[in-house]
Amino acid sequence: MDEILQGILKALELIITLDPEVVDTTSRTLMISISSTLLASLIAVPIGAIIHFKHFKGKRAIINIIQTLYSIPTVLIGLLVFLLISRSGPLGSLNLLFTPWGMILAQAILILPLIMGFSITALKGVGEEIIDLARSLGATEYQTLFTLVSEARYGIMAAIILGFGRAISEVGIAIMIGGNIRGYTRVITSAMALETSKGNLELSIALGIILLAISLIINTLLNYFQEK
Repeated sequence: MDEILQGILKALELIITLDPEVVDTTSRTLMISISSTLLASLIAVPIGAIIHFKHFKGKRAIINIIQTLYSIPTVLIGLLVFLLISRSGPLGSLNLLFTPWGMILAQAILILPLIMGFSITALKGVGEEIIDLARSLGATEYQTLFTLVSEARYGIMAAIILGFGRAISEVGIAIMIGGNIRGYTRVITSAMALETSKGNLELSIALGIILLAISLIINTLLNYFQEK
C-alpha cells in the first residue's frame, strides 16, 4: 500500500515539475499511438464498409477471421513485423527496425482488425432503408458507402477509441520493434517494464498512473467531439 501511495505522489511530482524525460516519453507515446490509430483507421474503416456493403462468397469466413484477430498476441505481431522490416526482410531497405516509424507500422497492424471488425458491427446497425433511399436518389456506390459510414459514425468512433486504447497500452511491440531506446523509441509502457525490472516500483507506478491519465483525457476528448 505504501508503494502505491508513493507511486501516486511520485506521479504528481513528475507531472507538476514537468520532468523532461517523462514529458519526452509521454509525447513520443502519444505521437506513436495517435499516428498508428490514424493509419489503421484510414485503412480499416473503408475496407470494413466495403466488406459490409458488398455481398460475396466467403464473406462470413472473412469476418470470422477478422474477429479472431482481435485477440492476436502482440508478441506475434511484433515477430512478424520484425521479420518483415529486419535487414534480411522484404522491407529491410527502409530501415524501420528500432525506429518510431516501425513501431507505428506494427501498432497499426495490431489494431487494424479491431477497428475493422467493430466498424463492420457498427455498420450492421444501419437500416437497409438508408441504402435503398441513397440508391433511389441516384447515389453512386461511393456516395452510398459514405452515407453508410456517416450514419454509423458513433459506432465507428467507438471502434477507433478502442483501437487507440490498445495501441497506447501495448508493450510487446514497443520493445520488440522499438528496442526501448532512451530518447528515441522508449514509450511509457516499455519504460514501465524497464523500471519494474530494475526494482524502481515507485517510478513504474507513477508512469502507469500517467498512462491512465492520458488515456482518460484522450477518450474524454474523443467522446466529447463524438457527442458534438
